[in-house]
Amino acid sequence: MTESLAEALPKEQERVREIVAIYDTVPNGHFAAAMMRQSLAEAERAAATGDVVAMIAAYEDLKGYKV
Repeated sequence: MTESLAEALPKEQERVREIVAIYDTVPNGHFAAAMMRQSLAEAERAAATGDVVAMIAAYEDLKGYKV
């Protein structure tokens, strides 16, 4: 079954928030955490405005973050 963007984006945002918490505890991880926070803010703006193209871009950006 395929997940819709409206379902997938919030899950991806939550996943990245968990990664941010990890990077905040790592020495020198604050720069990466700041980048992730910026991506999360962009995802939130896209979702709040209903801009589907921006939501897709934000989703793809968030998927790039790994632990």
